[in-house]
Amino acid sequence: MKITLTLLSVLLVCNSFGQNSKKESFARHNRAIHLKDGWIRDPFIYLDDDGYYYLTGTTPLPENPQNKTEPYNIGLDSQNMEIYGTPSIVGHKIRVWRSRDLFDWEYLGEPFDLGDGYWAQKNPEKFQEVPAERWRLWAPEIYHINGKWVFVHTSPDPVQGGANLGISSGGNMAGPFTFPMGDAMRRKHDPSLFEDSDGTWYLLWGNTSIAPIKPGFTGLAAAPMRIDPSNRLIGHEGATLRKIGAKYVHFGTAWSTDQGRKGSYNLYYCTADNITGPYGPRKFVGRFLGHGTPFQDKQGRWWCTAFYNGNVPPLDREGIQERDLSETAQTINEQGTTIVPLEVKVLDDGEIYIRAKDPAYANPGPDEIQQFE
Repeated sequence: MKITLTLLSVLLVCNSFGQNSKKESFARHNRAIHLKDGWIRDPFIYLDDDGYYYLTGTTPLPENPQNKTEPYNIGLDSQNMEIYGTPSIVGHKIRVWRSRDLFDWEYLGEPFDLGDGYWAQKNPEKFQEVPAERWRLWAPEIYHINGKWVFVHTSPDPVQGGANLGISSGGNMAGPFTFPMGDAMRRKHDPSLFEDSDGTWYLLWGNTSIAPIKPGFTGLAAAPMRIDPSNRLIGHEGATLRKIGAKYVHFGTAWSTDQGRKGSYNLYYCTADNITGPYGPRKFVGRFLGHGTPFQDKQGRWWCTAFYNGNVPPLDREGIQERDLSETAQTINEQGTTIVPLEVKVLDDGEIYIRAKDPAYANPGPDEIQQFE
């Protein structure tokens, strides 16, 4: 009993020390912080007016045993077994956590299931043909708008391109939901929402299209336009938009080598005076920050979410700045949700400067194909 209590005391002290160390790093705003364990991709953090940070992302079902047996499962879709020899871990529900301080997280459950979505109502035969263990829900985002919860996500199975935009009928995050965009959400890969200064909401998707949304989210209010950097594509997925100063800042994700799953999974940006452009050249935000969420904390400081995305277990960050990672997909991020501090400045000419502050994330690696000024 004495030994058990001693070990328990040691674990409690270590955990307390770890939390204190993380909170010190948070206060300094200069190092990456691993916030939370658990298999997740595309982590999305949203700070609501109620004082809570809300976290969601591409996740497994909570009861999936692969959570423990395959912490580095890299497959996303139903072809995973054929490609990687192991079933995909990705589930078919949106899972949500909340926290007042980004460190202590409360699990809120699974407010949405693909089986309750628009495409399950429109194409029920598809959901009957494909077993639920093969349904996949990718890259959800959640927002609290006018007292209702709004979510978007994409999905490859059981309806290919079966993205949803759902709105709760009241303040309950778990719905019931309406789907006012209907068929207009079909084939909207990695959808993301952005509210402009005049209150107009925009939908972004793909690589990268944008269109204003009608009031009530009842459809697109104009034909979509592409918003590309002036010198190349922004990336291939995970695009999102922010307004900083007077500039529209378009973020996107790509592999450092411009080859799928080779190198580091990075975040880039470009800026424009108008939401539909023209946008300037693609610039570098940070290494290993692909499909991250740039967000501001309660103090107004900028962070970006990060997660494990590699073909091999995480690398040691020591000396990572000089390591060429072009052989295969590699990262320093542990499995779970990490946040990385960003330096965000409005320059004298109005241009925006954004860069990860942690040295392990701050600069392109030797495998970076693009040359930056």
